[in-house]
Amino acid sequence: MSVISILIIDDHPLFREGLKAIVARDQRFKVVGEAGTGRKGMEMVGELSPDVAIVDISLPDTNGLELASRIRRNYTDTHILIISMHSKIDYIVEAFQAGATGYVVKESAAERLVQGLEAVSSGEYFLDSSISHEVIEKLMKSPVKEARISDAEYGTLTPREQEIMRYLAEGIPKKEIAKRLFISPKTVENHRANIMRKLNIHSAMELVRYAARLGLIDVDLWKE
Repeated sequence: MSVISILIIDDHPLFREGLKAIVARDQRFKVVGEAGTGRKGMEMVGELSPDVAIVDISLPDTNGLELASRIRRNYTDTHILIISMHSKIDYIVEAFQAGATGYVVKESAAERLVQGLEAVSSGEYFLDSSISHEVIEKLMKSPVKEARISDAEYGTLTPREQEIMRYLAEGIPKKEIAKRLFISPKTVENHRANIMRKLNIHSAMELVRYAARLGLIDVDLWKE
């Protein structure tokens, strides 16, 4: 049986090393390349034609879901496995809508990454079993919400602004957002100001209502 080639697209070098170590345990798989940005990742997919691209949602230059969609459109032979810190319904639904066939939560990568690679490389779907049964049921019933793609104001936001908007609507403090995205709190505040200006929104509650109306967050499932 031929070895299945893997490309890792994640902006954290230490995490990439961890993923490579996990993949190296199984002789069926081989990491043939790695990239820290979406742009470089797209280039390497074209150069290497990997069997599977492991894609992080949060990348410094683009949204990983948008990258997954571009890969799927342009390189149909490459399967996509999303890996993310998020286990919320919105990210999961969008990942599969973008063309991914697998979704693994970062904190369970050591136990489930190889399972995910095995499934997606075989043309099967894989959903991390650490994701709650309630979320899986909602995923199976969740329709595509037209507002996601039709709202003109939301479309004016950059991928980074869209990502930060989700965090803000979820109620995550600016310092924590900065920590997660490896940027300064001041940068987060600048993005927040741009988001509020572009959307003509003037309060945090308005932002939550706007995100809920678009289907970007599910108010019930985002509650812990």
